[in-house]
Amino acid sequence: MISSILAISLAFGASVVAQSSSVVCVAGQCLQGYSNTTIGTSLSASGVSTEVLLLPGQYTSSTNPELLHELLTSSSATLSASTGFANSSSKSSLSLPLTVELQPGIAVYPQALYSGQGLYSALPSAPVVNASIPLTASSLALSGNVWAAVSAGSNSRVILWDSIPDVSQLPQTAAGSLALLNMESSSCSPPCSGNGVCSASGTCTCPTGFTGASCESCASGFFGPTCQACPSGCTSCDQGISGTGRCLAPIVTNPPSSCNCINGECGSNGQCTCLAGWTSASNGTQCAACASGFFLDSTGSCEICQLGCAQCADGSGDCITCKSGFTQDANDRTKCDATPQTTSSGTACPDGSFSNGSSCQACSPECQTCTGSTSNECVICASGTYSFNGSCVQTNTGGVCQGTSNLIANNNKHECDTCGSKCTSCTISNFNVASTIDQAQCTGCLPGFVLSQGKCVESCPSGTFLSPTDNLTCTACSSSCSSCAGSANFCLTCNNGLLASNGQCVNSCPSNTFSSSGTCVTCHPDCATCSGESFSQCTSCNKNLPVLTNGRCLATCSQNQYFDTTSSTCQSCDGSCSSCSGSGPNNCLACSSSAQVLRGGTCVAANCSSGTSVVPGLGTCLSELVLVPSSSSSGSSALPSITGISTPISTTSSQRLQWWEILLMALGCAFIFVLFLWCWRRRARKQRAKDTAAFASAKALDHKTSWRMRIARFGERLFGHAPTQPRPDTEEIALWKLRAAEEARHHQEMEKLIGAYEYSRAGSSRAPSPLPSLHDHKHRDSYNYDSHGPHRLSAGSMYSQVTGVPRRGPEPRQPIKTNPLTSRFSTTTLGSAVYKKPNVLKRELTPKPPTDAEAYATSVRQSPEPTGGSYWITPANTGGSSNNPFRK
Repeated sequence: MISSILAISLAFGASVVAQSSSVVCVAGQCLQGYSNTTIGTSLSASGVSTEVLLLPGQYTSSTNPELLHELLTSSSATLSASTGFANSSSKSSLSLPLTVELQPGIAVYPQALYSGQGLYSALPSAPVVNASIPLTASSLALSGNVWAAVSAGSNSRVILWDSIPDVSQLPQTAAGSLALLNMESSSCSPPCSGNGVCSASGTCTCPTGFTGASCESCASGFFGPTCQACPSGCTSCDQGISGTGRCLAPIVTNPPSSCNCINGECGSNGQCTCLAGWTSASNGTQCAACASGFFLDSTGSCEICQLGCAQCADGSGDCITCKSGFTQDANDRTKCDATPQTTSSGTACPDGSFSNGSSCQACSPECQTCTGSTSNECVICASGTYSFNGSCVQTNTGGVCQGTSNLIANNNKHECDTCGSKCTSCTISNFNVASTIDQAQCTGCLPGFVLSQGKCVESCPSGTFLSPTDNLTCTACSSSCSSCAGSANFCLTCNNGLLASNGQCVNSCPSNTFSSSGTCVTCHPDCATCSGESFSQCTSCNKNLPVLTNGRCLATCSQNQYFDTTSSTCQSCDGSCSSCSGSGPNNCLACSSSAQVLRGGTCVAANCSSGTSVVPGLGTCLSELVLVPSSSSSGSSALPSITGISTPISTTSSQRLQWWEILLMALGCAFIFVLFLWCWRRRARKQRAKDTAAFASAKALDHKTSWRMRIARFGERLFGHAPTQPRPDTEEIALWKLRAAEEARHHQEMEKLIGAYEYSRAGSSRAPSPLPSLHDHKHRDSYNYDSHGPHRLSAGSMYSQVTGVPRRGPEPRQPIKTNPLTSRFSTTTLGSAVYKKPNVLKRELTPKPPTDAEAYATSVRQSPEPTGGSYWITPANTGGSSNNPFRK
């Protein structure tokens, strides 16, 4: 907490830590020398004699130099963090990457350049109000995304965004003794209201009673600028950050609903005691229905039925059932008339008497009419008494029937009637025989109801307020108020067009309030003046939140701006400043360039020595933090020799690929393969389409289709289509089919003809022909005679084909064809000599020139040769003359 910094002035003494030889490192560089700097984390490892101080930054396994690399990658490396850095309480092991950073908050040091024993204060958990903590420090460090508001000399408010290595180098506008006013994280977007505290995680931490993303409003049950709880004894109050806290609904003890009751009172034992005239309903709810002899009237009260009526209807009160000895009145259905009293001789008895059979006898003095001599037999009670449970009872001066607390005398019905809806007790002022039931005034109500003009109601009507003396009676407001609370003169709204402000009627709203519905409402506590109750409707700001931006009052401008008190606006800093306290290059609090440092409020070139640079986030050179004695200086002891301080690490070792790198490479290779395959198939499809188009063009089949037909074909491919009738064959295809059928029939006839003549002979003397076989010269799709049918005369036997030795027995002779049959579709005998599929796709059906084998076959007119592997059959004269018809 910020209060912990109060101990800084006590802990900081004049003692100065003696400088000792040490090694101070940043990522990429280490420097050996003398240093009192304590900011950061000490790193050591067993087996390595040197301990180094790691300044804030990130360190990995590949961080130079070699000494630092050796310590970082050592399995026995341990950290000893200074105050305010992670794990500062004890030594801890190391895990890479290592981030050395100050925890969210501020650390102050008694000497410049972060030297001496520092003290750390974390971010506050609650808003800091009117705090001013002196800072007797020579340097201070701020964690990232944290700002601190300090007062410095004559400047009442300066915002620090960066660490200050030497307070004496601040500009004149920030010079002097420092006092911490506030500190907060800048990670929240949008910024927190003045009632919230921005945490390091970027969320607003709200104090008790506040709520909202920016802690800008009060939670339910809280009111006022500080969101305090509603008064005790209230279930609700005028809540909200602009609320007054007045009690709107007092806490009701033992309400009827607590014991499943409606028109009754709950006892301490949880039992419900019903008001007169009420009983339990059929659904089990207690005191929810009118009892027998009562009916529900228009006011919601159970009213007693007329004399003599045992049961009457709700609403109208019409009698449903009359008591014994009574009959329903012919003119008024709500009444039941008593049977006239007559003697045995038929004489009617007058009022005040009854028939005892033979004569009339006087009634009891308590009865006006009766059916017997006792007071319990009265039909109408005597004047001043009223019927109650069959007896006549008297009343007190308020008309309350004796023996009851909530029944009132009804002169019209001559009965004790109920007080009214929700009334537990009632009275009639100056009661007499002329008093009417509507003059009854409730004096007590069920819990949860209040008295207003003699009736029990749920809340006080307008123009009245609930008296705080009994929390029961609604009292009228004063004439100047149209509504009030707490007292007759504390106005909530005013008459005559005036405005209510803090209970008073005024002509205009005072400062820090705004007018709303005839009332002056207090502005949000962030605002000095406003146009509405929201924290984003400010028109001016107070000194704690001085920056007005888009209707909101904020604590600071952005980091590269300063607040100009003259114009009450944010102004940009000079380009050389990353933060500033005023205009121009002489009011810098930190430098924007990493090659500059702060000197007297001005950013100048760092000119770091020993090959060092400005340490990021600290605003000073590494060489300034470590004093390296020169070799020529006298009086200084020589530094111990430490190897690896300036030696870079070797990078020969290869680093294993991460799993995601391997996955990306595999996916890349797969993508390239799929892309190549797609391109190859696309090229193949194009080539096929090109060949098809060339073929169709050569055969005159490339019929062009219209654009309408192409659209139709596209729709069929996209949505599908019903089977269509096949297109009729062209003339060429029909001719080809006809010729193919004719040749097939010719083949069958030749098979039958050749199979009818089989001849045998003792041997053969004909040698194989040196010419190629005519049947070996075949075209694709030609009919193969040698491979069909069981009667091929020129085929060798299975024995000859397997052993290669000619058969010894006689072989079948082949008849000689002197006039081979020709096809009707060819001009030569070639159509039947060689069976080829005719090329009928061209429009000109011209015969092709014969091959050498076909020409020879035509010249010799010999029968077809045997298949390859057989031998020629030479005709032999087996007799003087042959009977072979083909040799004639």
